[in-house]
Amino acid sequence: MISLSVNVNKVATLRNARGGNVPNVLQVALDCERFGADGITVHPRPDERHIRYSDVYVLKSNLTTEFNIEGNPEGKFIDLIEKIKPNQVTLVPDAPDALTSNAGWDCIKYQNHLSDLVSHFKDFGVRVSIFVGTDTANIEAAAKTNTDRVELYTEPYASAYGTNPEAAVKDFVRAAEVARKCGLKVNAGHDLNLDNLKYFASQIPTLSEVSIGHALIADALYMGLEKTIAEYKKRLIV
Repeated sequence: MISLSVNVNKVATLRNARGGNVPNVLQVALDCERFGADGITVHPRPDERHIRYSDVYVLKSNLTTEFNIEGNPEGKFIDLIEKIKPNQVTLVPDAPDALTSNAGWDCIKYQNHLSDLVSHFKDFGVRVSIFVGTDTANIEAAAKTNTDRVELYTEPYASAYGTNPEAAVKDFVRAAEVARKCGLKVNAGHDLNLDNLKYFASQIPTLSEVSIGHALIADALYMGLEKTIAEYKKRLIV
């Protein structure tokens, strides 16, 4: 069964736009769990423009499903992971001013750096996933860091899906197979939605987890959170 991790960053964005605590990020996360989500994802950034570091501590103390923290593994973020010890950390090479994640790691260039980070986080009992594109040599380099998983950056798939689904998913199928041969589990995320998710999941039998935020929260504005999570979970039954 493919796990659905709900990214609640957009809930925090809405809260921060007005100040105060409406909507309540913790309550939404707990409701996501109650409605069937297998995990919660957050991506705190240095400027805390959506999820705040204080949110992460509150969530850690209350969540009962898998907690996945994404981010660029620099000073403050590394300290956070050491203290929180989430179930999973996803290493993402975001620039501080990035609007959203838009590229995976160059695991060949940064192999030593990533290897040190993977070893460090594993020492704290945290499962590690590295955010990557579909280049197979790069995935083989990721495996050499001793990471547990890779997360495939799926925006290229989402962008091409409406024109030619088979062509759009081809590189991801190949990348996932290389990851499997290297002993890695495969996560995926970015721009997956109710239209393109089922086909993606059906083509990648080794897919372990998807992390979805923007589209899911947007859909919840129309359908409600409970129905939306149910619909996303249905797309993952393949």
